[in-house]
Amino acid sequence: MSGSQKWPDVMWIVRHGESAGNVARDRAEAEGLGLIDIAMRDVDVPLSPLGERQSAALGRWFGAMPDERKPSVVLASPYLRARTTTDIMLASAGIDPGKLIYMTDERLREKEFGILDRLTKAGIREKYPEQAEIRTALGKFYHRPPGGESWCDVILRLRSVIDTVTREYRRERVLIVAHSVIVFCFRYLLERKTEEEILNIDRDYDVANCSVTSYECDPSRGPSGKLALKLFNFVAPLEDAGTPVTTSRDVPLAPK
Repeated sequence: MSGSQKWPDVMWIVRHGESAGNVARDRAEAEGLGLIDIAMRDVDVPLSPLGERQSAALGRWFGAMPDERKPSVVLASPYLRARTTTDIMLASAGIDPGKLIYMTDERLREKEFGILDRLTKAGIREKYPEQAEIRTALGKFYHRPPGGESWCDVILRLRSVIDTVTREYRRERVLIVAHSVIVFCFRYLLERKTEEEILNIDRDYDVANCSVTSYECDPSRGPSGKLALKLFNFVAPLEDAGTPVTTSRDVPLAPK
């Protein structure tokens, strides 16, 4: 392998397990409600019992890897559901977090929805019809609700994460635990996709809770190598464990 490799050997990007917010959102949508009934801050929403089982199942998948293939660096969103997913995964895998680099990174947080936080699609149309119209005109890639973020804003902070990864974690095995929008935005950056290409993928797929998207460094691709997509929305570890697969979106219900 070239000595100029700048990328990790492998990078896994995992969406957190099912959360209590996912469950509340599904209930609100099913009942045609405008507001999702959850009283806590989005950052404090815990995993559901199923989300804990999903996290443990995925952890066993990582635990079955040879030691030289297991994560050596773990970066997690500071949101409780992502941190709890990470802790359960590591414990289930038999990986001592004290023996690897384990950090929370606020740049991996959920997309912020501002005034649209906790509203269903029906609630947005009822309370902020002008925002529904603006989003239709601009598209989700560029629409930034007041107090919130567009996909472009998320991508901007993830560019900084990639800078950190290539500077500090080259040739490491990096596990990132975050949110569905983070998965899509990393794909946009790492695969150099266009707005149209990444939104087509978003339209065709919902990122499952505790699914794995992974990249491995291909040293033959350019002078510094390049990360090549190996898995996307991979849920076999959950299915093999008999754990239900869920794809519910998170509580801030403005479209992803």
